[in-house]
Amino acid sequence: MPELPEVETVVCDLRPLLVGRHLGSVRVSKQRLRRPWSKSWAALLDGRRVEAVARQGKWIVLALDETVRLVFHLGMTGQLRVVSAAEPVAKHTHLVIDLDGGQEQLRFRDVRRFGSATVFPDGPALARFLKQSGLGPEPLDLDAATWRQKLGRTDRCLKAVLLDQRVVAGVGNIYADESLFEARLHPARKASGLSAAEVGRLGRAVATVLRRAIERRGSTIRDYVGASGQRGGYQDEFRVYKRTGQSCPRCDTPIEAVRLAGRSTHYCPNCQRRQ
Repeated sequence: MPELPEVETVVCDLRPLLVGRHLGSVRVSKQRLRRPWSKSWAALLDGRRVEAVARQGKWIVLALDETVRLVFHLGMTGQLRVVSAAEPVAKHTHLVIDLDGGQEQLRFRDVRRFGSATVFPDGPALARFLKQSGLGPEPLDLDAATWRQKLGRTDRCLKAVLLDQRVVAGVGNIYADESLFEARLHPARKASGLSAAEVGRLGRAVATVLRRAIERRGSTIRDYVGASGQRGGYQDEFRVYKRTGQSCPRCDTPIEAVRLAGRSTHYCPNCQRRQ
C-alpha cells in the first residue's frame, strides 16, 4: 500500500503537470471503488482550473477554483498519472479526466479497487471528512510533546501505534519497521513504557526515514509508480523490512520477523532488544 513517501512523490510529480490546467469531460468505469462516484460530480468538475496539488496524510488533494476539491486515495494499488490521450487506456482504469483541449488526460488506475476519487464542494467539507476519518497529525514536523502525548496514553505495542492513522498520518508497514530500526526500539514494546529520550528518538527516526524515502521517490514493491511512471528506489535500501534471515546492516545478526497488529513485522533482535 502506498504510504506517505509514495503519495508525496505522486503529488510532487503531478504539481507541475496539473497546476494551471482546466479539467474537461470525465469518464468513469462501471466498477465501484471504495467510495462510490456520484454522477453529479462530473458537471461540478467540468471547466474547473487546478489551483494547487497537495497531500494530507495519504490523501491527494486537487484544489480547484471556486473552492471545489477533487480528492484521491491510492488504496493498495492505485496509480494517478497524466498521459497523452492517444495512449491506450490500461485495464483497471476507473477514472479519465480530459485536460485543457483533451490532448492529455488525468487517469486513475486501481487493480484492487481499494482506492477512491471523491469531490467535495469546498475546503470545509473536506476538513470535516478528514476529521471524521480520524486523520492524525503529519509526522515530518511533529514536536516531541505531541509524540509523548500520543505514545504515553496507550499500552499498545509500538508497531500498532505507528500504523494507526489516528495517531500519526501516513506511516504504514514499511516505514514503521524501518523507523523502529532507526530508533533501535523493539516493535513489541508498549508505547507507554518509553522514556522521554526514547520517545524523542522515535520521533526523529520516523521523520528521518520518511524524508530519506521521499528523496528516493518511495518504495516500489509491486504496482507503485509515481505520476511520471517512474518507480521508487527506496526498496533497494531497506534495512529490516522483508529481510528476514539476512544480516543486520549494523551488527550482522539475522533479521527476524514476528506478526504484530496483524502485520508481518521485521526487526533486529540485537539492535532492537525488548526490555
